[in-house]
Amino acid sequence: MKGSVNLTERSLKVLDTNKTFFGKLSNTLSKLLVPTRIGINGLVITLKRNNLLKTYEAYINLPDNIEKQKKDTVSEKYEEAYSLYLEAIDRHIMDTIYKKVKSGIASEFEGNAMAQYYEIINLKNSDYNEYKYRKQKYLIDIDYESLKVSDKSKLLNRYEGFYISKMDTFYKAILKNYSVSLAGTTNKQNVDKDRLFNNIFTTIDEYIKNIISLKIKNDSQNSFDKIQKDYEEYEKFDTGKLKQKEEIEKKIIMLNISRVVFTHSLPLVASEKCYERLIYESRLAIINEENYKIKEELYLLMLDLLKIYDEKLLSTKIYWEDLKEKENFKTFWNLFTTKKDEQEKEIMLLSREVSLIDTKENDEFIDLVKYYKDKLVKFGSMRAVKNSCKTYKNCRKIK
Repeated sequence: MKGSVNLTERSLKVLDTNKTFFGKLSNTLSKLLVPTRIGINGLVITLKRNNLLKTYEAYINLPDNIEKQKKDTVSEKYEEAYSLYLEAIDRHIMDTIYKKVKSGIASEFEGNAMAQYYEIINLKNSDYNEYKYRKQKYLIDIDYESLKVSDKSKLLNRYEGFYISKMDTFYKAILKNYSVSLAGTTNKQNVDKDRLFNNIFTTIDEYIKNIISLKIKNDSQNSFDKIQKDYEEYEKFDTGKLKQKEEIEKKIIMLNISRVVFTHSLPLVASEKCYERLIYESRLAIINEENYKIKEELYLLMLDLLKIYDEKLLSTKIYWEDLKEKENFKTFWNLFTTKKDEQEKEIMLLSREVSLIDTKENDEFIDLVKYYKDKLVKFGSMRAVKNSCKTYKNCRKIK
């Protein structure tokens, strides 16, 4: 959008963004505009918001058969109103919060808000695409949070249509940007990949918590039947600090939902990498857990994850770079789906895990492979061979 591009060229310089900032945004900025509503900035924001909603509603209610010229005119008015609206919020931050921080009279809350603002602006130097969407999202979030703590329920309901529409666009664009970046990383770029995976899961989490919840609340056509069950499971993890097992469970649910709502923003290639990452984290969790009961719970969760990965992703995968890998999975999947006995399925999954894990390159998984093999021995599908080698001392070589 023309207005959006103009806006992103303005303002301060910025710092690297992180999970903490985006996770705390709605909490830390919920009262940012409220103390200055009577000031000139608050008044300007109100006027610009009203004009924005008026032009937005005119834009979305355009009939399908309208003339192109008239449609373009309405669209331009909306874009201009949107740009001026964001500029008003941006100016509020600079003229009010920034001046207090610079003068040394800002509260701790205002100082944190300004620091968070600098963090997002700094993205302009490192990742302009993410900066462009995060900046707009940040400004709109500020105004939305201020409306939520006001008593203007009618205005809030009216604003939410615009809010959901824009946030939907921003989150999908941000995830698309992450997907492209993830495809461009190599195995040697572990730091970048760690950051990308963290950003992807955090963004999906935010979207489900903040946007899907709003969409479901305003849905009158049961449009979310496909993810209703997963969403209800997701809500169970929305309180307090999660244990490692719960974190993995939550991420599994998040990926399940993302396969429905982010089909294009998080394409199959990126989703596959996310599943593989989660499998890697699950393997590490099993290795590092000392409590036998929790280790077994993590193991069972791993089996569920492998089944989901096979069913929801690999079995639907069309393009394979390695044709031999494709045939191997096809053979495995055809046999696996015929099994009725759960233990037989478990044996198949374990056997494949043992064959896939290369302990020469991943010596951190040596203990995990042993753990898997011990289970296969108990099931009777693998035999333990006693080590009969002997070591003799005081021997000498005879020429």
